[in-house]
Amino acid sequence: MTGHGSSDGLHVADVSVVYAGLPALDSVSLGIAPGEAVAFVGPSGAGKTTLLRVLNATVRPTSGCVTYRGEHLGELSANDLRAVRGRIGFVHQSLGLVPNLRVIQNVMAGRLGRQGLLQSLRAFVRPKPAEIEHAYEILERVGIPEKLYERTDRLSGGQQQRVAIARALYQDPEMLLADEPVSSVDPARARDTVKLLTEISSEQGLTLCMSLHNLDLARDYFPRLVGLRNGKIAFDAPVGEVDPDEFQRLYDLEQGEMLADGA
Repeated sequence: MTGHGSSDGLHVADVSVVYAGLPALDSVSLGIAPGEAVAFVGPSGAGKTTLLRVLNATVRPTSGCVTYRGEHLGELSANDLRAVRGRIGFVHQSLGLVPNLRVIQNVMAGRLGRQGLLQSLRAFVRPKPAEIEHAYEILERVGIPEKLYERTDRLSGGQQQRVAIARALYQDPEMLLADEPVSSVDPARARDTVKLLTEISSEQGLTLCMSLHNLDLARDYFPRLVGLRNGKIAFDAPVGEVDPDEFQRLYDLEQGEMLADGA
């Protein structure tokens, strides 16, 4: 399995997450190497969102352990855990933008996890020229530099999506996690967005983990696919080794199956 054995990578060992007595993840183990691009695929309720939240340490496993760069996340202090999260960018399905703020303010919010309160407030009220230039450069890379001072709620859905990506990149992460980032846009925009995220991650040497419902996008842009069903890993293999029947079995739900996770 790709990614196992490296002390520099991210490792999930026999992790289970239980919500209200129902398993969202069930004895999941996998390793992700630095710079690797991995797509998590599966139906709603498969556990993809929970797995991403475990990876960025916002959900603690009920059992099992997660290590990142050799550090056991469950043993870190609150400050050390915050520092780890500061190195992991997250593009949420709901985007999580503040609608009445300008684009530049939403982008700069990407570094809130790495800065103290006073430094963050200063950046919001009076950003330094170098900070403005950096935000502009990132917006230029995602294709909307002219929206730097636009109110975020005046942008289209696709443009807001790119602001969310820019915010994660402004964080200067080592790893980028994206939870169904194309669920609310048309197919052409979805393909552009997945292509953009994979290209940027490759250019910057970022580890990229993305949950997707669209199997064609996963096969077209990711070298490694992890299939999830009912909180368990159904397959984990290079894209060329995943049989079409394996994809189909992910979505052939049996009558009465209990789905614990919302994604």
